[in-house]
Amino acid sequence: MLINTPIDSIEFNAGRVFVKRDDLLHKEFSGNKARKFAYFLNHEFPDITRLVGYGSPVANSLYSMSALAKLKGWQLDFYTDHIAEQVLKSSKGNFVEAVSNGANVIDLSLIEDRNNRSCRAYIEQVVIPNDNQALFVPEGGRCLYAREGVHQLAKEVSDWFSQRKLTELTVFLPSGTGTTAVFLNEYFVLYAPSISVKTCACVGDEAYLSQQFSELITDVSFHPQIVKTDKKYHFGKLYREFYQIWQKVTEQGIEFELLYDPKGWMCVEKLLSDSEDTNILYIHQGGLLGNATMLPRYQRKYPAT
Repeated sequence: MLINTPIDSIEFNAGRVFVKRDDLLHKEFSGNKARKFAYFLNHEFPDITRLVGYGSPVANSLYSMSALAKLKGWQLDFYTDHIAEQVLKSSKGNFVEAVSNGANVIDLSLIEDRNNRSCRAYIEQVVIPNDNQALFVPEGGRCLYAREGVHQLAKEVSDWFSQRKLTELTVFLPSGTGTTAVFLNEYFVLYAPSISVKTCACVGDEAYLSQQFSELITDVSFHPQIVKTDKKYHFGKLYREFYQIWQKVTEQGIEFELLYDPKGWMCVEKLLSDSEDTNILYIHQGGLLGNATMLPRYQRKYPAT
């Protein structure tokens, strides 16, 4: 079962930001993936024996899917474009923990019948048609099944909002596929219109993120507002200002992850500079296992920071 996670607050830029502690959601999951996968935890699938997914070999989703498969007694087959030698040699992080959970991580660059297909195309054309006991979850958990768990998160925030007797609230979270952000905002539009969601595009640009929203919910009135940074940042690249803001926030007593949260907190900084009286609740989406590999990279690149 997933717990109703606490909401803490931290001092940030002489103001206060609330933090929904989904990093504490479940000891086996990275926060937002547990929300996305709650449907699979809450329902029985008697005919399923295998979970199939794809993505980066260091992704939070790999570890979370391995945890889900372990809890459900399924085999996880996770397809990836390539597994770097340094990932194979690593002693900690998402890849190592997923493999220890029993995940079968398949490097498609070594598969003879790939025929230049993407991971998704290979799964849909080769893997799934031959196995009616397999459950396929798209990259990052971006599917309609995610709505159930994300709406539960939204309800928890809405209940807290009512208990605190706030008049308005901005919920902020950085986005990859945008699944969590769009389903959160959908709930608030329908049931708690004094709460709105703002997000930022971390993996692609703003147009890409808007497209991701539309693939899940076509009605743009349910889409969250996308906040842009002044500078363009490339996903996975190490920036000094990312490391600095991560250190600044983490010094307040809550550790955040290093891939999405730095850009997220830069956007929060921008929102507060535009309106310092804004009530902001930041969704901590977990993902801390990735810091085991990301933090040493930052420390090597910016040793004096």
